[in-house]
Amino acid sequence: MARVMKVLRTLRNHWKKSTFAVCVLSYGGHWLYGKHCGLKLTVALVYTQEFGRKLIGPQEEVKKATVILNPAASRGKANSLFEKNAAPILHLAGVEIKVVKTDYEGQAKKLMELMEQTDMLIVAGGDGTLQEVITGLLRRTDEVSFSKTPIGFIPLGSHNSLSQSLHLVTDNRVKCITSATLSILKGETLPLDVLQIKGDKEQPVFALLGLRWGSFRDVASSISKYWYLGPLKTQAAHWFSTLWEWPQTRHASLAYLPPVPRPPDLPAEKLSRPNLLYRIYRRLQNYWNPPVEEPPADEEPAHWEEKQISTLELTIYTHNRNPVKRRPDDSLVLSVEPDTVGIGQFIRDGTKKAEEPLVCTDNAVQTEASVCHLNLPREGAGFYDIDNEEFEAMPVEVRLLPRKLRFFCSKERKEELAHAN
Repeated sequence: MARVMKVLRTLRNHWKKSTFAVCVLSYGGHWLYGKHCGLKLTVALVYTQEFGRKLIGPQEEVKKATVILNPAASRGKANSLFEKNAAPILHLAGVEIKVVKTDYEGQAKKLMELMEQTDMLIVAGGDGTLQEVITGLLRRTDEVSFSKTPIGFIPLGSHNSLSQSLHLVTDNRVKCITSATLSILKGETLPLDVLQIKGDKEQPVFALLGLRWGSFRDVASSISKYWYLGPLKTQAAHWFSTLWEWPQTRHASLAYLPPVPRPPDLPAEKLSRPNLLYRIYRRLQNYWNPPVEEPPADEEPAHWEEKQISTLELTIYTHNRNPVKRRPDDSLVLSVEPDTVGIGQFIRDGTKKAEEPLVCTDNAVQTEASVCHLNLPREGAGFYDIDNEEFEAMPVEVRLLPRKLRFFCSKERKEELAHAN
């Protein structure tokens, strides 16, 4: 203790030298970090030269990419990050890019409705930009054909939740951006599920991760208000939320259909076209002996499971956290955080079949479904978080669109997820 006091006393007595030393060390650390990031970018550019040296045949065209860039992401640093770390790699690889910058919130949806067909679509931003882009894409009249366009995601936002499912996880910002850009050039893709969230009056909103509603969501959105408390701001947000709103349970009704069995994957190779004589023979046979259409089989009525829930937190999410893992069903996950009165009242009233999936993790009750209807009270419903973006809470239908979009992904990250539990 005496040695510590001696050091502090020395720093106080020589405060000018101490201040100068702190400034020099800070500048030196910043300079070394910039050099380290520059080396990461140089390595990526050297690797990119292999793509740029490939010869283009006389009948081939240069690949075209449309980039939807949100300059306001990362507190206004997204444009600089893209121009320094991602754009040079795309240019060096010989990709013809068209950068479209958004000026205000919601503009990406309108841009996607008017955008022309392209070889690849690149989203440079965060969760909000990505959510707007896929919503605008799937609202198009030609979304069936346009949704086949591969999508690349360059994480430039404050929240980049989907990046962990597509690219290598790292704390280095430059390495994360360059890795995401290189994965676009390599062309490895992965199908992802999409949630269609539709209210009674408004157009549907689409999400890749999920919907969140409840007390914990409200607390998370209010943490930034207590910035002046520093490391205690999270605890303060929970304490004040509990003080002002008690009890914190939310009441709603939920109806859902069981998951749908996943159809077998189609073969990657296209079947060869029959020869001309065989095709003429088949057409003549169908002309003289037209095939008899069988009447459609009577479909069984859908069996809806209806529940009244009392919960602290309700989450409806996809399996996109680990999209590589093979599952027998196409399903979304309903997760209910039980209240303090009766843990697990949801789907524990004896009506749930034993063979249906039921998983309890961290006191949360989970089940799988293909589509669900969420009915909320008219007053005091609060807000949803849809892919970390805030929306007014209202009764909605949440439907799963299995393997709707294809995203560029890192081969290394794909192998890591395949071996994950």
